[in-house]
Amino acid sequence: MGIGMRELVVILLVVLLVFGAKKLRTIGSDLGAAVRGFKKSMNDGEEEELNPPRQIPPVGRDAEFAETRKPRDASQPSDRSV
Repeated sequence: MGIGMRELVVILLVVLLVFGAKKLRTIGSDLGAAVRGFKKSMNDGEEEELNPPRQIPPVGRDAEFAETRKPRDASQPSDRSV
């Protein structure tokens, strides 16, 4: 048992009465844009699976940074005043 033509017409009339014709057009266009965006992103995802992005090879060792902050000595007074 599915939704017949008569039930579909009744549902559409109720929706038209609740939202109004202008609001229904806006909802329909927003829904269409959302579906198009979803399909586009799905196609982009499938394309990325087939052709993965090129990885940049490493050029050498990672940079080593000197310690920029010296550990605080307990004997030195704090700069913060309480």
